[in-house]
Amino acid sequence: MSKFSRDAPKRKVLKAFKELRFEIVREADHIALRRHNPDGSTTPMTIPNHRTYKSSTLREILTQGRIPRDDFLTAYYKS
Repeated sequence: MSKFSRDAPKRKVLKAFKELRFEIVREADHIALRRHNPDGSTTPMTIPNHRTYKSSTLREILTQGRIPRDDFLTAYYKS
């Protein structure tokens, strides 16, 4: 199992979320993301607008968005 990057750059994190079918809805102090699921529901997610993200922040974001760690890491290292 891969580890989270210590200071993950915002550009790479957003590319990983895009790979996971999230789209940016709004960007200000926080970034609002949304994903349309196959069952017709949507998954909203709000993340802080930082230049880099600590691993603890990424873990919390994934927990709140119910995104499996391995799925995110695969998308992160792919981007």
